[in-house]
Amino acid sequence: MQSFRTEIENPVVEKDILELEAKIRQFKEGKIDEEKFRSLRLARGVYGQRQQGVQMIRIKLPYGKVTSKQLKRICDVSDEYSTGRLHITTRQDIQIHYVDLNRTPQLWAELEKDEVTLREACGNTVRNVTASETAGIDVDEPFDVSPYAEALFKYFLRNPISQEMGRKFKVSFSASDADTGLSYMHDLGFIAKIKDDVRGFKVMLGGGLGSQPRHADVLFEFLAADKIIPLMDGVVRVFDRYGERKSRAKARMKFLLKDIGLDGFKKLLETEQKAVPHTSIPIDVAAYPKVTIATEVAPEVEIANEAAFEQWKATNIIPQKQQGYVAIGIKVLLGDFYTDKARLLADLVQQYAAGEIRLSLRQNILIPYVREELVPFFYTELSKLGFVEAGYNKALDITACPGTDTCNLGIASSTGIAEELERLIKAEYPKYISNPDVVIKISGCMNACGQHNMANIGFQGMSIRTKDKLVAPALQVLLGGGNDGNGNGRFADKVVKVPSKRGPQALRLILDDFDANGNGQSFADYYAQKGEHYFYDFLKPLTDIDNLSQEDFIDWGTEARYEKAIGIGECAGVVIDLIATLLYESEEKLQNAEETLAESKWAASIYYSYASMVNSAKALLTAEKTKTNTHASIIKDFDEKFVATGRITLENGFEELVLQLNKNEPTADFAKAYLADAKAFLKAVEKFRNQELAEV
Repeated sequence: MQSFRTEIENPVVEKDILELEAKIRQFKEGKIDEEKFRSLRLARGVYGQRQQGVQMIRIKLPYGKVTSKQLKRICDVSDEYSTGRLHITTRQDIQIHYVDLNRTPQLWAELEKDEVTLREACGNTVRNVTASETAGIDVDEPFDVSPYAEALFKYFLRNPISQEMGRKFKVSFSASDADTGLSYMHDLGFIAKIKDDVRGFKVMLGGGLGSQPRHADVLFEFLAADKIIPLMDGVVRVFDRYGERKSRAKARMKFLLKDIGLDGFKKLLETEQKAVPHTSIPIDVAAYPKVTIATEVAPEVEIANEAAFEQWKATNIIPQKQQGYVAIGIKVLLGDFYTDKARLLADLVQQYAAGEIRLSLRQNILIPYVREELVPFFYTELSKLGFVEAGYNKALDITACPGTDTCNLGIASSTGIAEELERLIKAEYPKYISNPDVVIKISGCMNACGQHNMANIGFQGMSIRTKDKLVAPALQVLLGGGNDGNGNGRFADKVVKVPSKRGPQALRLILDDFDANGNGQSFADYYAQKGEHYFYDFLKPLTDIDNLSQEDFIDWGTEARYEKAIGIGECAGVVIDLIATLLYESEEKLQNAEETLAESKWAASIYYSYASMVNSAKALLTAEKTKTNTHASIIKDFDEKFVATGRITLENGFEELVLQLNKNEPTADFAKAYLADAKAFLKAVEKFRNQELAEV
């Protein structure tokens, strides 16, 4: 499986891919615990899916930018290793499904030929950095956020401080105060601002969705652009040390903020400043790739259906700040499209636009830099691909996660009901095809990958049990969410739970009432004025489950009777509790510390040494069945149980030893001394463990 070694030009990437291949082999040979292997493959974009024996591969595409060349490469990989179907996610990634685990190293190697990575697309890492799909062309943006998103992405890719956190960490950039990057629901959200001719960002901290959504706090009203990477470096260090690790349900940043408050977090952030290797990291905007726009002359075209063309232009053409150009929005049903059309799209934008597309947070495609005079030509070419459905980013444009199609955590179908609701809107509410105000989103479970709880109208997959203990698919109806801009948002209320087959009727009742009583307000304002109980009253009849029909026990998009089947979620990996595995990991971290020290990467080496010491302490605490919920608790408990009792001798205690990293600047001398301390500590721990085992 190492035949592709010389085909990878980047030695760091090559090492990564060879490591994945080796770990797969060791796992197959029974040398690596299943849970540890899961954690490792997740951090490399390899995600188990609902169907046994195959994997979902998440391809990481920072801020949704994809060049024509990259899109063709992704198509080649999908055809060779998957099914030819590409799925756009709500985090601007592309996923492919039904991949053989043994072939994932080769798949990754093929993608890297065009600088496309899987690294940290899943797992307890800094996930894909998202941004407004209009970044760089937005008529309201103070500046293009793309170079800043790119710089932040590169800084944290493979960064040791963010490889094994308690949970995932999500970052967004918004091009303007419209906050189309949805900063208020991210762990860190950046909104572009200019103050006194200085570029910077409003910074939001600690937002999140899931079963307990939390609105992010304002960390800074304005932070100069050269400070954003050092800030996030410190934020991630705090989260890594104090964030929950044992209880997956409480392990996100939002729960840490809830527990210690914003002021408490700021104090912890201050203690990390010496460890952060840079106080300023200016982003070289001039070095960011310049847009090259094709000058090819397109043939003259005739529009067969002028009415359809005009409706499409009204909903799918986005003005650009660059005079003479527009962007074209492609509405992609459920985010799914296929490689045959994707290749033709790649050729089209290469020959007649800027050779790139942007994937959106609503699972769509945006083509920037289309010359205005080419709009009719693009319409005819996109028509051939089936890419001219009107309603881009409008009410008809429903967001939905894969749900029970492929996800282990899916409870009820999200794609099936999404298709039915889009059909209903087209047939019965055609004016909503051009309505940008009503946002509908659907998730197959409470994890909110479809972002249902920040929608105006949201649906969450659930199940209901009848008096006879029969189980049927259901939908939680949520209302009133929305994005108010500039870091302000509203989360939807859970109003009623109805059998899934009554979802369309619920939507009818809601839209009928909005039409009758909205009085020209936005949907969010209309809901706020009427209140939750108002909607509960007229939706309540749909909740009656005393007389369910046989139809109600069959979920959307299927013909079989519904069965609730939830697997093990892999959205954030798992905690590894095997002592031997933990100590083996500590050895690996020390090897990484030595390698990065040799490369003069002092801060990276120091963090690997730190991680090794905490990991070794965790191993002994785990052996004694002591909770290891956070790094901070591990440090404290190790001192109490091992140092204070004299079982392990450390002159000044474990806390004093391990937390040297935030009391010293990351210099070469300190990195060398700290690595020596980490090696000595692991040796002491292994000696203690061996003596314990000998006495058993």
